Amino acid sequence: MAIERVIGHIEGVPVGTVFHRRKDVMEARLHQTNQRGISWLLDQDGSRVSDAIVLNGGYVDDEDEWDRIQYTGASPSREKDPSGRLLSSQSWSYTDNAALRPSFERGHPVRVIRGYEGDPRYSPCDSYRYDGLYGITDVRTAISKYPAPDGSPVNICQFDLRRLPDQEQVQTKLERHVMDVLDELGDEPQYEEKFPRARSVRVRRLIRDTAAAQRIKQLYGGECQLCGLRLLGPDGRPYSEGAHIRPLGKPHYGPDVEPDILCLCPNCHVRLDMGAVTLGDGRNVIPRAPLSGANLLPQLTVREGHLVHPAYLRYHREYWEGQGGQAR
Repeated sequence: MAIERVIGHIEGVPVGTVFHRRKDVMEARLHQTNQRGISWLLDQDGSRVSDAIVLNGGYVDDEDEWDRIQYTGASPSREKDPSGRLLSSQSWSYTDNAALRPSFERGHPVRVIRGYEGDPRYSPCDSYRYDGLYGITDVRTAISKYPAPDGSPVNICQFDLRRLPDQEQVQTKLERHVMDVLDELGDEPQYEEKFPRARSVRVRRLIRDTAAAQRIKQLYGGECQLCGLRLLGPDGRPYSEGAHIRPLGKPHYGPDVEPDILCLCPNCHVRLDMGAVTLGDGRNVIPRAPLSGANLLPQLTVREGHLVHPAYLRYHREYWEGQGGQAR
């Protein structure tokens, strides 16, 4: 039975699902076409409204900060060059822009799909990923960073989007209930640390491991990227943990994406979280506290298909350098 394309989540397609081709995104009913950036459908009154967008490096004026996006509207392909620079101004009467604007006016969220040609801090390596629902917070006509070939300014249709709260990124009543309960309980770390994992991580571990973390763990077969240890249970299955370099939630607001995740053994996960080890931009391992009974690798193991972005390594390292003294 075909899945009906609707505004909001598509039933059976959880946030974090990866698709190898744009055609697969379309067949999952996440997006209307396998080429254009803005997808639209008919609202209850028959008006065109947008239900999804793709971020894949389409325009030079796009800005992606994970939870905040500055998105450029659409133009016919003949009106932009291969680098994403526009040759002429955009129009609000163009079908896709005319559909995205009423989504803002009516308060409809849109699905965001990130492609491999987008910002490398958040993009999958060679695929497309459904990253959840975003609300459109502002719409305006702006001036592009780059003029037209004749030197004249280029007007663009610009949209601001903000990611909806975690409670809106889950699709079952059970998930929402657990998140609401833990939100009321507040953060209660099991040990004192200055770089705590956020509440949202504990929620996901109670319900399911994140899709991004699962992919990284499978890529490494459970082998720790920091020490090389591979823990096996009596059934022969490996155990490892997906560790966010820049943690999720307050006060760090790291994204739940592959470039921000490492496959670690439990000990190295704790070492990373408490600042006992940091990493250089060249992925060299930097111990910050004495180790007993275990050796760290001189350099982080990174396999093909996993881009560990230096921005997250730098954030983690500078955070702990700013704390001063020994790791705790």
